[in-house]
Amino acid sequence: MKTESDHLDLIYQERPASSVASHVSMKSDWSMGKPMQFKECVFSTEQRDHERRPASPVPSCLSMKSDWSLGLPTEFREGNLSADQRDQQERSESEILSGQSVQSHSTGLSSIFRLLEHNIMAFVRKELKKFEAMLSSDLPEGFESQREDEEGVDPEDELQESSAKEGALKITMHVLRKMNQKDILLFLHSGQLAMTCPHEVKSNLKKKFQCLFEGIAKQGNPTLLNKIYTELYITEGGKGEVNNEHEVRQIEKTTKKRARQETAIKCNDIFKPIPGQDKPIRTVLTKGVAGIGKTVSVQKFILDWAEGKANKAVQFVFSLPFRELNLMKGEALSLIQLINHLSVETKKARISNYNKYKVLFIFDGLDECRLPLDFKNNKSCCDVTESTSVDVLLTNLIKGNLLPSALLWITTRPAAANQIPSGCVDQVTEVRGFNDLQKEEYFRKRFSDEDLASRIISHIKTSRSIHIMCHIPVFCWIVATILEHMLTTDDNVELPKTLTDMYSHFLVFQSKHRNIKYDGKKETDAHWSKESIETLGKLAFQQLQKGNLIFYEEDLKECGIDINEASVYSGVCTQIFKEESGWNQDKVFCFIHLSIQEFLAAVYVFLSFKNKNKIRMGKIQSTSFKTMFRKIPEIDFHKTAVDEALQSKTGHLDLFLRFLLGLSLESNQKHLRGLLTKTRNSSQSHKETVNYIKEKIRENPSSERCVNLFHCLNELKDHSLVGEIQRYLRSGRLSREELSPAQWSALVFVLLTSEEEIDVFDLKKYSTSEEGLLKLLPVIKTCRTALLSGCGITEEGCASLVSALKSNPSHLKELDLSNNDLKDTGVMELSVLLKDPQCRLETLRLSGCLVTEEGCASLVSALESNPSHLKELDLSYNHPGDLGVRLLSAGLEDPHWRLEKLNLDHGGEWRLKSGLKKYVCDLTLDPNTVNRNLSLYKYRKVTWREEQLYPDHPERFYYWSQVLCREGLSGRCYWEVELSGKGAVIGVTYKGINRAGRGVDCCLGYNDKSWSLNCYDDSYSASHNDTGTVIPVTYSDPHRVGVYLDWPAGTLSFYRVSSVTLTHLYTFNTTFTEPLYPGFYVYYCSSVSLCQMVPVSNTT
Repeated sequence: MKTESDHLDLIYQERPASSVASHVSMKSDWSMGKPMQFKECVFSTEQRDHERRPASPVPSCLSMKSDWSLGLPTEFREGNLSADQRDQQERSESEILSGQSVQSHSTGLSSIFRLLEHNIMAFVRKELKKFEAMLSSDLPEGFESQREDEEGVDPEDELQESSAKEGALKITMHVLRKMNQKDILLFLHSGQLAMTCPHEVKSNLKKKFQCLFEGIAKQGNPTLLNKIYTELYITEGGKGEVNNEHEVRQIEKTTKKRARQETAIKCNDIFKPIPGQDKPIRTVLTKGVAGIGKTVSVQKFILDWAEGKANKAVQFVFSLPFRELNLMKGEALSLIQLINHLSVETKKARISNYNKYKVLFIFDGLDECRLPLDFKNNKSCCDVTESTSVDVLLTNLIKGNLLPSALLWITTRPAAANQIPSGCVDQVTEVRGFNDLQKEEYFRKRFSDEDLASRIISHIKTSRSIHIMCHIPVFCWIVATILEHMLTTDDNVELPKTLTDMYSHFLVFQSKHRNIKYDGKKETDAHWSKESIETLGKLAFQQLQKGNLIFYEEDLKECGIDINEASVYSGVCTQIFKEESGWNQDKVFCFIHLSIQEFLAAVYVFLSFKNKNKIRMGKIQSTSFKTMFRKIPEIDFHKTAVDEALQSKTGHLDLFLRFLLGLSLESNQKHLRGLLTKTRNSSQSHKETVNYIKEKIRENPSSERCVNLFHCLNELKDHSLVGEIQRYLRSGRLSREELSPAQWSALVFVLLTSEEEIDVFDLKKYSTSEEGLLKLLPVIKTCRTALLSGCGITEEGCASLVSALKSNPSHLKELDLSNNDLKDTGVMELSVLLKDPQCRLETLRLSGCLVTEEGCASLVSALESNPSHLKELDLSYNHPGDLGVRLLSAGLEDPHWRLEKLNLDHGGEWRLKSGLKKYVCDLTLDPNTVNRNLSLYKYRKVTWREEQLYPDHPERFYYWSQVLCREGLSGRCYWEVELSGKGAVIGVTYKGINRAGRGVDCCLGYNDKSWSLNCYDDSYSASHNDTGTVIPVTYSDPHRVGVYLDWPAGTLSFYRVSSVTLTHLYTFNTTFTEPLYPGFYVYYCSSVSLCQMVPVSNTT
């Protein structure tokens, strides 16, 4: 056993030389190990001659004005110089530069060294004070609590400064040893290690993370991360709720969310509170689908920290991927031991009290965790030196029992997000991958050839499915790999347009690449390692059924792969299957991305069927899958696969099904030559498969499953249903067509996958019925503003809407449900949504929704629970009662509420009428405006007749057979008109419309002062300012038309009225500036009558 004296000798003798020269004594280390003597330098003639020699690689203290400060830490430059000292310094330097005599030269040199001595002593005194404080336990172990100049230190100077401080410590320890102060020396030795430890940790992490290996780390070409890194789109992620949808579906939904809708969070800012957040953030949970860039974000965060670019207050960062933690299952160790296993530097420094440091733990890949994270039943552990299981360490660290001051960053796929209790998470973020601009940025950074990058970007935009998948950075790499190879080897090659085609090319390319690079084969040689593809496909399929993305030795054994053979497979398929070393050098395996695993699983199943079960299937989880490998017709094989995928509630087989059906095309099978024992024409099977998928779409499964079935049709290159609905959209007839279930599903697919981002969704463009709302809920969930007014939505429809919005409550900002009969029941459903802490709704319009004080009370209760977001609430044209008005008005005054605008106007019991009848107004025809060819009857009916003998009046229409009503309208009004004969024009106009002439400036709908609906010749058309729109709905005689004016909102709507329903015909959207007067143009032998209805008000 070594004595204390031996240990002291070891400290002194084994102290390794710094990798960077100490700058305490200018350039050299001549004083290391020797007592420091501050004496005025006396130079010999030879030394002075040496100083005059040029081309020295070392900065000379005499050669230039500023050289004396080169190599010194920041504190040495300027120092704390008085005005006299600065003047003296400038005079001395000036003399040197002006070529003074040797005597003047010597005087200047002496002045410089006096200043140097002053600054060195000031620096050393400062460091000695820190050492003294360290010994008094006023600061962390050997480390400054906060650097005074933290924000001011240039990263380039940080290394020099650190070396200078290390030099001061060496000098102090040397003198203490001479003074025989062994106890203090021992303490300072550990302090010395602790002082240099963070720098060494940073240095090693910088080396580890400065390069990015796309594909396989050990076999790919490294690229500097800072060179290729493209900023990912990270947003606030709502709650840590579980999302079991297939991750490709989540990506497809993400494409409909505009980047400007949500607050983007930079990777280095995830621990900064977002606007409106008050409490500090300890734990961040970051969600994102596989391959979206979570791990690369972690890598970039650590690299920026290690380079001193960001998060400088953090002193230690420890990265613990769950795939490595899994290998520690069954081990008993303390948190200190776990840290020391990760960091040799901290082990060497013997740091034991991390509460004195700002520490960040990064746990990457929660979805890969195979440890039992039991937050309820795991024992409590508060001692960092207590040995226990790894899962207990993790749960106590996350709960804050261990190192409560530490920061935690946990990344996960959405399906595993709820493994961490919400109470343990301060902020949830979501990595959305690349937006459209970032996709282009990625390819332009990757390729120096601008023309090649532009061609690749242009091709990606031609395939919507490929363009959507490029939100995933790993997929961008796959696409870049394939398209670069194809475009640089053959200018006339046909580029892949479907996912199956793209992945087939990728598999072929990687196999050829491996043969050429590692086996020296030629491009034309057989490229398949059949056994490897079959074995990897089997592993992919079996683990896909279990939901596993990473595999350990037992998983490989289960599939018949020896652990020693696994390295062979990772070498054969260098960019498909990879091997990593974890705890105690145990092996961890995975495919480079989930989609690669799903493609290989599909290849395996397809080959198994085609080759008549020549591949041994092993364990198959599903009974339906077992039937797929019997000797059955190909169409039955496809039907079974479709049915199996449709049965999945989470859609975990969606992409697998796309690939499997895509492989049935001969154009894709040609890539698998050498794996298939035989091929045959399958055109009949293809047609039957397409028809079967359409039949399933007609059966109307969930919207998510329907969308995937359309993707399957795309892989089979059938676009008939989508083309049909696109023709409806282009014609503008969609809202008036009776759509079949298949057409509804096609509409959802078209809207979700279109390039146009639906920021504002107006249901009336597609449907004015509750059925339309229910069919289009998947689209509504992706928009920021939902305009659903006047669409016949009931309390049942409202409940379905709320249920859909709960899955993404933070996205919708504005919801307009006005003029729907929601009643109090529907409002209570909405109140549940408003209570959700993640609800970010800012504007809610419930005008004319049959709401009473009971519904108002439920809204007040919701806003008291979650008062921080709603800014505008419109409850006009309802019956809130005195109690409702009082409660809501009190909320408007409450400083905790964000409510800025509350509308309770035009309330009353008479507003509790269904539909638009609550806005009925009483109109009368104005005899002073009626044209002489019209006969007026009781001020309510007008008929085309021979010329009438009316007196002259300036408001009378001279030429056009028109008449206006007396009442000017500027609120919400509804009236109905009965037509007979050939038809009429129904419209509204400002009072200033011309009356005397024969031009269009006098005719309703043909000028900028009027708007009209023309009902004539078995058709309808809408007109304003001499611009008409044909409405493809048949006109019948007699006929009733309803007109609804919402003057404040700037809408004028026309409806065809039947005994029970209103059919929407057309809506004008504009801004009205004056009261509007209803008016009519009557055709020959026709009449118009104002229908008698119970009025509410003429102007409101």
